[in-house]
Amino acid sequence: MDLLINFAYIVASILFIFGIKMLGSADTARRGNQISSLGMLIAVVAVLLTSGMNYTWIIAGLAIGAVIGAVTAKRVQMTGMPELVALFNGFGGLASLLVGWAEYAARPEPSAETGAAVILAILIGGITFTGSLIAYLKLSGKMGGNATLFGGQKALNALIALAIVGLGFVFVTTHAPWALYALIALSLLLGVLAVIPIGGGDMPVVIAILNSFSGLAASAAGFVIQNNVLIVAGCLVGASGLILSIIMCKAMNRTLGNVLFGSFGAATGNTGQAVEGEMKAATAEDAYYVLEAAQSVVFVPGYGMAVAQAQHAVKELAQILESNGAEVRFAIHPVAGRMPGHMNVLLAEADVPYEQLAEMDDVNPIMSTVDVAIVIGANDVVNPAAVEDESSPIYGMPIIKVYEAKTVYALKRGQGAGFSGLVNTLFFRENTRMLYGDAKDTITTLVTQFKD
Repeated sequence: MDLLINFAYIVASILFIFGIKMLGSADTARRGNQISSLGMLIAVVAVLLTSGMNYTWIIAGLAIGAVIGAVTAKRVQMTGMPELVALFNGFGGLASLLVGWAEYAARPEPSAETGAAVILAILIGGITFTGSLIAYLKLSGKMGGNATLFGGQKALNALIALAIVGLGFVFVTTHAPWALYALIALSLLLGVLAVIPIGGGDMPVVIAILNSFSGLAASAAGFVIQNNVLIVAGCLVGASGLILSIIMCKAMNRTLGNVLFGSFGAATGNTGQAVEGEMKAATAEDAYYVLEAAQSVVFVPGYGMAVAQAQHAVKELAQILESNGAEVRFAIHPVAGRMPGHMNVLLAEADVPYEQLAEMDDVNPIMSTVDVAIVIGANDVVNPAAVEDESSPIYGMPIIKVYEAKTVYALKRGQGAGFSGLVNTLFFRENTRMLYGDAKDTITTLVTQFKD
């Protein structure tokens, strides 16, 4: 039986690897998710075959978790997906913390190796749990998106980190319960203090980092309970989350350290140079006449498209423009939206053809030849201040250069700044016209104009 279980673990690990690999492409992502899920099913069944299991509690936990997961996945809107992902990361960290705690309760005098694994599971799990809760509160609007700073904040974090190291040494050498409980409390506190200084504009990176942390915590929990497949799965999640974090940082021309400790979004008053001119409004009818003559159109989606649930209307408009002879593309910035791949998920939900999706580096060289660029709720990822204003907090960040298009239509609810609090100078350009109102209503009106 042990041989069969270990073989099942190997099969599950292989499926995890292939599944993650397939997630790297939009046209294979769904199949990759299914393959990874199959791997997890095999791993769970193999664990249940292990002797000495208390199946009553296990079945109760599976039933409760399955109901909560199914209901949540069914009811969540795409606008709520980023905060849902944050919560999932947090609960993964909490699970690892509880595994470490339970192992100590079952074996109060663990070996040095097991004690170290218990500490790592609790530390990383605790930071992941409370850090993810703060990310959830910021993303859901229950907490301000700006960075929260106070005097001596970094010094306090450093002191807490040193205290955690000291408590970890005490626990490994003495197995003192008070050291473990103090470690749990400080890890939970550090998770809060680590995320509150990070502004809303960096939340996609934060989610990727917390996802990585949840994997590392699971891997540590695997060492605690000596489960090979949990170690492998945790390492895969940890490594892939870290790689994704680095990719996201590169897309913003920032280092990981700058994201974690730079306090972007803090209320420092540094919002760049003052913008001259005014936003020029247009009507859907005005946009219709320009689009009707356009030969090339690029859609640039942002979080506003998710809020308006406009992806299906956008796809319909794109199909009409294609049938009218225009070449249509969707330009996707890596950090558009509020979680990694947010816009790709939205467009996939609307069954937008994969071949129409273009990465920033592919679409920028041809942007000057584009007749019309339609920006739907995006802000920082198309802000010319990133290349023109050295005093702007986002200066140096690679953007989609929609300002080079012949005509730009920006769909926006009002004249306020975006989630990061920065004014978008694109909206004041001579070639930009604002289409105010709900994005779905605006796009639907354009579709109606074409059909009439």
